[in-house]
Amino acid sequence: MKLYDTPRAPNPRRVRWLLVEKGVEDVEIETLNLMEGQHRSPDYVSKTGLAQVPVLELDDGTSISESLAICRYLEAKYPEPNLFGRTAEEQAFIEMWTRRAELMLSMPFMLAVRHTHPALAALETQDAAVGAWNLGAATKALKVFDRRLADHKWIAADRLTIADIVAFIGYDFARGMLKFEIPDQFTHVKRWVEDMRARPAAAIAK
Repeated sequence: MKLYDTPRAPNPRRVRWLLVEKGVEDVEIETLNLMEGQHRSPDYVSKTGLAQVPVLELDDGTSISESLAICRYLEAKYPEPNLFGRTAEEQAFIEMWTRRAELMLSMPFMLAVRHTHPALAALETQDAAVGAWNLGAATKALKVFDRRLADHKWIAADRLTIADIVAFIGYDFARGMLKFEIPDQFTHVKRWVEDMRARPAAAIAK
């Protein structure tokens, strides 16, 4: 298998983080330079259908895009450690929190970066107001996760799951690109962030 990747982008990082958590080392990584438009080449788009990363190309040539779809495929192929849920109830609960992590935190943080960071002006028609609104929305949503983490070590289960990966990488993208830090009142989120940073994947899947 081959993973088409790009440095610093949050969605490919989700896949790389999952690979580290599962100890998978037999996936070839091919790095694309988005600033040079390598993801828009006719050959690449013919494989993937869209000019985006990540894409996982299987041994038979099938291509899977969308980071969570790739992660679900890898979960099925490498089921341990479990990151998506074992029982029907657990799967639903993890899905619920993953959706919240995606829509309330990760996507707003990513949009804030895309619309305000000067380096991304080459890839995005930027609107500073859109960026500011999304950063505010993500900051407000931290209240929901702080309540949850007040009496839970992890967001969705008694162990790290895909919900934690999605939430943390969205935040960490804004931290790295916009110098955003968790406000001090969100003490439980700050504890969880330190737990995530302590995991080997935080350093390996940069």
